[in-house]
Amino acid sequence: MQVTALKGVGEKQAEKLARLGLHVVQDLLFHLPHRYQDKTKITPLNQAIIGQEVLIEASIKTQRLTQGRRPTLLVELEDDSGTQLGLRFFHFQATQARQFKRGNLVRAFGELRSGLNGLEIVHPHYNVFSTEAPPLETTLTPVYPTTEGLGQITLVKLIKQALALLKQYPLIEGLNQAWLSRWQLPAINEALLTLHQPQPSDDLSQIKQFEHPAQARLIVEELITQQLSLQLLRQQQIQRIAPHLPASQTANALLTSLPFTLTSAQQRVWQEIADDLKQSKPMQRLVQGDVGSGKTIIAALAALQAADADYQVAIMAPTEILAEQHRNHFAEWLAPLNIEMAWLNGRLKVGEKRKMLAKIVSGDAKIAVGTHALFQEAVEFNRLGLVIIDEQHRFGVHQRLTLNQKAKTKEIENFAPHQLTLTATPIPRTLAMTAYGDLDISVIDALPPGRLPVDTAVLGNQKRHQVMAHLYHACKDGVQAYWVCPLIDESELLDAQAAQTTFDEFKQLWPDMRVGLVHGRLKAAEKELVMQQFKAHELDLLVATTVIEVGVNVPNASLMIIENAERLGLSQLHQLRGRVGRGAKKSHCVLLYQSPLSASAKARLQIMRQTNDGFVIAEEDLRIRGPGEVLGTRQTGGMTLRIADIQRDQAWIEPAQQAATQMLEQASLQNSTEEIELLQQRWIGEKVEYKHA
Repeated sequence: MQVTALKGVGEKQAEKLARLGLHVVQDLLFHLPHRYQDKTKITPLNQAIIGQEVLIEASIKTQRLTQGRRPTLLVELEDDSGTQLGLRFFHFQATQARQFKRGNLVRAFGELRSGLNGLEIVHPHYNVFSTEAPPLETTLTPVYPTTEGLGQITLVKLIKQALALLKQYPLIEGLNQAWLSRWQLPAINEALLTLHQPQPSDDLSQIKQFEHPAQARLIVEELITQQLSLQLLRQQQIQRIAPHLPASQTANALLTSLPFTLTSAQQRVWQEIADDLKQSKPMQRLVQGDVGSGKTIIAALAALQAADADYQVAIMAPTEILAEQHRNHFAEWLAPLNIEMAWLNGRLKVGEKRKMLAKIVSGDAKIAVGTHALFQEAVEFNRLGLVIIDEQHRFGVHQRLTLNQKAKTKEIENFAPHQLTLTATPIPRTLAMTAYGDLDISVIDALPPGRLPVDTAVLGNQKRHQVMAHLYHACKDGVQAYWVCPLIDESELLDAQAAQTTFDEFKQLWPDMRVGLVHGRLKAAEKELVMQQFKAHELDLLVATTVIEVGVNVPNASLMIIENAERLGLSQLHQLRGRVGRGAKKSHCVLLYQSPLSASAKARLQIMRQTNDGFVIAEEDLRIRGPGEVLGTRQTGGMTLRIADIQRDQAWIEPAQQAATQMLEQASLQNSTEEIELLQQRWIGEKVEYKHA
């Protein structure tokens, strides 16, 4: 039933509700309060606690207007305990002031605070009456998340209508009764009524901590639905047909030619991928590896296994610099093996782009490296067999789907390419189970031998000039360094200006210093030239924005300065620090911060100083920022949980995963997906792209 079926909801109101994700009446039932007010009992003023919300009842002694910068209406009250209280209104009308007649009673609700003249409540909810007091509320009063143009009163009225319909037409129970008994959870309808209309006997502190059985009931159902979607997605994928890619002699030739040997972790992960590629069902594997763990060579070996079998490979990276790094690495490794490559980004000249597109469509280019330009309609592959995506969480569901669609072939119906995704952002286990439950996960959990941990110092901005001077002398002794000016505003222009200013400072103070500058507004060719100069040690210092966050590999660089480090998240700081510590020299990172520091910024910088372990940092990042930010789902269209929280509710993730598996097995035995569809409609609704991604 659409929300427009409710009284008082026209098209405009429906648009406002849609902004909150409320499209059908059932959505209103799952739009839970974010807090509650207790208006079920009156608190005597002599027992009230400052800072808490209270319902009081008292008689009016006086009311007056006070003149200051703006007029204030002050109503003075006294209750039966003889304690006095002021009600203060900064915004009021003349008619409102006339309500407060001496001797009348007022029932007011709000946060009690200590004012200039004693106890007071500012802008309370109130009723004025002379004789008969209105009845007290019988349930706790919910306070709902709202949106512009849709007030609390309107939302409460609509949800009350939805609850009335729920009592008339209860929801079908979506979970097995045996599970509910084992987990000691209420039925779905009881849980919803409890959370929208908690009784005074309900434990409010339990609800505030999200530990009430009614909340757990909804949390577990949402997590089961999410796990069902992931497992169904996996089932759909393995039913498709992928190319059989046998072991590659060329990959073995590359391994033999390398000036280093793979670590045992790399060998293990490469074997898992090589075995996947031999199957005729699509590989769906995510490779996690901390910065510098050697994921790129693994991707190159996989690409060669596909190319050897006469299939094409698409390698996609989120930024031009990272895509260029991949192109350079692949060119270095593949040129001696006579494997032709194509390169696509958004800044190629028309003629150059046409030439690259022709190489891809003809099949001459076995490997195509690029940014999101690979998604474009004009890009046609001849025989796409493997898709490699770096930093998967930076791409949206639709983008990843589009790249898979490019592998469709007339010869084989239901064809799908193998897919390998890489990330240098270590993902905590609970997050991996929920966000990437449809993927096999491999972890490169060791760095190449000889890698030394990076020493990290945290310094206030007042020492900036000393750091600059120290850096100059270090560079004179042969050290190469990065100076990172992070994003200060959501503007590439301001970002570039900050880097330009620092670049100019170094040139002015030390004219003999070889300094390069890289930022997002430079043309690709200019960026590439500066990066090559830095790599060849023709530059001592690279002043850059966070465009160098991933993919940049200059083993001789051993010093990293990050300015305004307090503005960056843990993951980004860890990625930037990962640009040093890649060679034999002991490396150092200095985090410069601007006072005063917030508590969370202080915590982030402290963690960076204490550890180089990407997984420890990832756990902390998840705790501080939450899963939506860590994975990038807020920008990229992944499934956002409505009630469950991966960090808070991680104890429910494994039971939910097991329950989802049981449901799918049962559905297969009974040849009925009715229960699964019911849960998906309830929790995912219009997010069809997630169900079919």
